[in-house]
Formats: sequence, structure tokens, C-alpha cells
Amino acid sequence: MFTIEHDFDATTVTLVDDAGPPFQEDVIINTFEDCVTVSQFDTRLNEDRTITLSLAQVRDLFAALDLPEGAYSLRPAKDTS
Repeated sequence: MFTIEHDFDATTVTLVDDAGPPFQEDVIINTFEDCVTVSQFDTRLNEDRTITLSLAQVRDLFAALDLPEGAYSLRPAKDTS
């Protein structure tokens, strides 16, 4: 299950682990104009852990989800106008 919320400066997606035990803490993804943050509560440390991705890193991550093992470099799309 997941939720989507649109705020003034960000869109927040919350991923809820409802697949069955052992449950993981919710994952919260915030998208901003210039970056994306991914947060999850760490029960071992009793604190939120957050990473920040540039928009280029997010683009590469989405591309990587559909590719086989290997090393890749994405090139900007050519303007066809």
C-alpha cells in the first residue's frame, strides 16, 4: 500500500509494508524541485535515516530497474524538433 500527498514545495509518497511479517518501517519519499529524499525509521538506532538523491541519480535508478546486470551511462535525449 502507498499514499501520495501534494504539498506546496514537495510531493510525498509513503510506502507501507503490508506484505506480512516481518514488517518493515514505512518508507517516505519526498520529491522536491532539485532532489529526492528517501527516509525510513531505524528501530535499532531509534532515529530516522535519510538519503538525498539528485534528479540525475533518480533518473539512473529508474533506468536501472529495467536493465540486466552491467555498467551503464545514460545520455541526454536528442532534441528532435
